[in-house]
Amino acid sequence: MQTTDLESVIGDLDVLYMTRIQRERFFNEEEYLRLKDSYILEPRKLEKAKQDLIILHPLPRVNEISVAVDDDPRACYFKQAKYGKYIRMALILKLLKEAQES
Repeated sequence: MQTTDLESVIGDLDVLYMTRIQRERFFNEEEYLRLKDSYILEPRKLEKAKQDLIILHPLPRVNEISVAVDDDPRACYFKQAKYGKYIRMALILKLLKEAQES
């Protein structure tokens, strides 16, 4: 689902994947400046969210997730980054092993 009103749907979500608004995607600097702080996840917005919601983010964040959310047990973006490192290590080892066998 894609929405411009997070608060209206947050209670229905199982997973919330946040990303930053990327300056490089805009042709117009004014439009970027107008939208850059439009979607900031704060503890107040999580009040209506499910207790088992999973919050993901590719990191690094700019300000789209308040640091106050970091202590919320639903915030899984640091685990996501950690597990991603292990997956990349495993893939590199597999590719190196296959290259050695060739």
